[in-house]
Formats: sequence, structure tokens, C-alpha cells
Amino acid sequence: MLLVVFSTMVLTLALLGSTMDKILIDAVRFDEVNSVNAGKFQFQSPDQRQKYIDTQTLLHIKTLGLDEPWYSPKRFANTLLELLTLDLGKSHFFTSSSGSSSVRDIIMEKLPNTVLLFTSSTIIVSFIGVYIGAFVADKSGSVWDKINSFFAVLSSSFPSWWVGMIMIFAFAFLYPIFPARSTPLIPPSNPFYILDLLYHMTLPLITLVLVSFSAWSYIVKYFIGGVLREDFIASKMAIGLPKKRIVYSHALKNAGPPIITAIALSLAGSFGGSIIIEAVFDWPGMGKLYYDAISVMDVPIIIGLTYIFTLIFVITIFVTDIVYAFLDPRVKVG
Repeated sequence: MLLVVFSTMVLTLALLGSTMDKILIDAVRFDEVNSVNAGKFQFQSPDQRQKYIDTQTLLHIKTLGLDEPWYSPKRFANTLLELLTLDLGKSHFFTSSSGSSSVRDIIMEKLPNTVLLFTSSTIIVSFIGVYIGAFVADKSGSVWDKINSFFAVLSSSFPSWWVGMIMIFAFAFLYPIFPARSTPLIPPSNPFYILDLLYHMTLPLITLVLVSFSAWSYIVKYFIGGVLREDFIASKMAIGLPKKRIVYSHALKNAGPPIITAIALSLAGSFGGSIIIEAVFDWPGMGKLYYDAISVMDVPIIIGLTYIFTLIFVITIFVTDIVYAFLDPRVKVG
């Protein structure tokens, strides 16, 4: 986990370090120019004014440590330490609803929305996929199996952003049932904000379920199909247990660990893939924030979100490993 987090942040800083330095130095100079333009100082000539701005800019650059390159050991170590302690700096273009420019405050405000959307879709997709997958697992080669396989291939062939655009066109413009933009129209302080948020979440949620559940049912069918070929299943059938009970109780229980692992991996990966789907629906989550930050090159936001997405991924994998050990007694924990 530590190696993954460290490697991700080193690569991110290597890609954005020079750009980050340029933006920070420009921000310092911009602040100095604004301070001079505020009329606090009187200058006898334009040259004197420019000299004062340059002097103060260099002083602040040295104070902030920007006189050293981003890859210098001191600055690099300090930047990594700040990230690890969630000291993510301040955004240049964005603020939270409370007016804070702290990257941590902005991300923490968006995090619940992303978790709500993608956790809800993963839970719904998992339930539908497990039920359909178990239903067709013992019907290999049947019409139901072929229909399931067809829709699994079909739904996986279309990118989620394209399906999202079709859904917006169909249910926001052609049949105006849902809003085209998923950003709630009322402030979070309003008591009806949660209801408005859930209403705006409906269309992206339906889209995520549509593009995922068929593939999930195919995966579950594969796992359960493997269990159904085991000897202990043959013995259950030999003693006359109902087929439905064998599939939904014994086979599904034994296929549980890999299914749980697949669900966790899907959930962890969905957070990283939230950028496009949230941008399409204008959902006020971390993915949309990431998209907006890239468009204006707000480097502190980009680095902060990369770090948070990485943390979510590795923590999810870690928890999955622990849960797997409890679900599968064959796994030995040293």
C-alpha cells in the first residue's frame, strides 16, 4: 500500500512539478501586483514601482522555498510530507460552499457525492448481477444464457459517457422527466437538499446500472458455474436437494469470496473512472472537480484528488484482503 501511494505521488509530482512551480510563482507575482494596485504604496516612477514588485516577489518566492527546483530533496520531501498529512494546499480557482479555498475542504465537500453515486450503483448492479448470474449459471447453452451473454457483450461495448449522453437526450430533452444537469439547484443548507440531490442523481445512477449489470451477471455466472462442477455439488444433487437451493445456497455461498473481491475491485476502480461520467452529467462530485481542475490547470486540486483517489483504491484493496480471509477458510492469515 505504501509503495503504491508513494510511487503514484512521485510520478504525479514528476509530471506536474515544473508546471506547479510556474503557477505558484505567477500567483506570488499576481498577489504583489494587486497589493501595489490597491494604493497602499506611493512610487515616484514606474521603474521604482516595478523594482519594488520584483524585490517583494523574490522575497516571497524565497520564503515559500520556490527558489529551489521542485525536484530538490528538501522541497520534494516537504511536498510528500504535506500530502501524506493531507495538507493539500489552496486552490487557485475553486472554493467550497463555505468559501474556503483549502483543497482539503473542497475535496471533502465533493467526496460524499461521489461515494453516494458510485456506491449506490455498485450495490444495485451487484444485487441484479448476482441474481441473474445465479439464475443462468445452471442453464448453460439455454435461451436465457444466450440472452445474458448477448446483453453482457452489448452493454460492455458502449462507453458509459456515450450512453449517458443518449440518456440525457432521451429523458431530459425528448421526454423531460429528469434534469439534464445533475447539480442540485438548491443550496446544501436547504432542508430539502437531500431529496433534490437524490432526484438529480437518478439519471446517472440508471446509466451506470444499465452499462454494468449484464457484464456483472456474466461474471457471477462464470464463478457459480465453476462451483457447480465441483464434486460436493454432485453429491448434493445425488441426495435429492432442490436445484434452486443448491444454486442459491451452496454454490453461491462458495462463489462468494471471488464475487466479493470483484465487487470491491469494481467499486475501487469506479471512483477513478468517475471523471467522465460526472463530467457528462455535471454531477457535483470529485470526478467533476477533477475534470474542471484539469481544464484550468489547478495543480493543487489535481495533485490532491490524485492522492485521495489512490488512498481510496489501496484502502479498498486492503479491506477486501481482510474480508476475503474471513469469507474463505482456505485463506490463511499469518
